[in-house]
Amino acid sequence: MGAEAYRCGAIALIGRPNVGKSTLLNALLGQKLSITSRKPQTTRQSLRGVLTTERAQFVLVDTPGFQTRHRGALHRAMHRAIRAALEAVEVVALVVEAGRFGADDRALLKQVPEGVPLFLVVNKIDTTEAADLLPFLKKAASEAKFGEIVPVSARSHKGLGELLRALERHLPEQPPTHSEDALTDSNERFLAAEFLREKLFRLLGAELPYSIGVEIEKFEDERGMRRIHAAIVVGREGHKAIIIGSGGSKLKEIATAARLDMEKLFGGKVYLQVWVKVRSGWTDDEAALRRMGYG
Repeated sequence: MGAEAYRCGAIALIGRPNVGKSTLLNALLGQKLSITSRKPQTTRQSLRGVLTTERAQFVLVDTPGFQTRHRGALHRAMHRAIRAALEAVEVVALVVEAGRFGADDRALLKQVPEGVPLFLVVNKIDTTEAADLLPFLKKAASEAKFGEIVPVSARSHKGLGELLRALERHLPEQPPTHSEDALTDSNERFLAAEFLREKLFRLLGAELPYSIGVEIEKFEDERGMRRIHAAIVVGREGHKAIIIGSGGSKLKEIATAARLDMEKLFGGKVYLQVWVKVRSGWTDDEAALRRMGYG
């Protein structure tokens, strides 16, 4: 018998905010790429991570959380990112939280193109009693024609091998589209902005203003030393003081944590200069959103 044909394809990870899509992406890749926090809508743009094995190449597309309660230009941009991801993948994986399947999940299912293999990935199974999980899986199975239903825990890495084997079965037979050592097709400028934004989400806690973004104003690579000038953009003057903190202490903490993550991912030294600017109403300004990369 001949060797099995190689498989390769893109898989969209879709779902409500905070179901663990980004944590799942990182767990499957075996390293941190997508930013995570406990705050809803941490992911605002799609991000592609590449996992290459001897038998297959998985191009995993992390997407923003889908919700129907909030409106505005930024949310429209996030929904456009979801729709764009769904149009260019071989498999769609709806990620839900064990024990929860609601109106937003059903609304998102309506966005999935016909004919694309649809998975249900039930995450956070370690937070649900075993006796409750089986009835939930049975009920969830009736929501759509799922090709596969896979229970996992991204945080504790349970079920990830089963998920990859199931995904592989549905990928088309074709050669890899990325190099064997590729991790992502996103550029370092984008990743730098994401890592800085993650630290804002993680370190500001309840004080975090929703109208907060990051703009990379300069990115230079001088013989392995990356010099990055970044602006944290807020909607109000009062938010500026929150981010800077007493004597600049909070801004320094945020920048240091982001720089260390960047150095680990980029594999080299980073000089990071960060400041805060006020841009009123930017989350409802389509032109401002485009300038900040929300195409």
